[in-house]
Amino acid sequence: MRILIVCAAGASSTFVAQRVARAARAAGRNVTAQATPGSSLADSLPNADVVLLGPHMSAELDSVTKQARAHGAAVAALPSDVFSDRDGTRTLAFVDTLVAGAATDSKGIPHE
Repeated sequence: MRILIVCAAGASSTFVAQRVARAARAAGRNVTAQATPGSSLADSLPNADVVLLGPHMSAELDSVTKQARAHGAAVAALPSDVFSDRDGTRTLAFVDTLVAGAATDSKGIPHE
């Protein structure tokens, strides 16, 4: 799974990406996490399965969702306490929940 974490300048998302990648490695999972500033989103989208917006970017959720869905990526805004997740396990669990939800339709029926 390839996770793209987006913030305004790419700085705070770097910490989140490092923590998620570390949590995934510790769990023996094949996950990559990359930080990107919002201005580079279009270039980074083709390489993402999941796009996470920093909490301060939540106003961009609709716009980013439209862009990311064209590439088949699941999208969500991160919770406001994401920066307190020092080991990345809560954020990785958030991603797992997002991906599980993306695999079902609005009625909870799995996609084929």
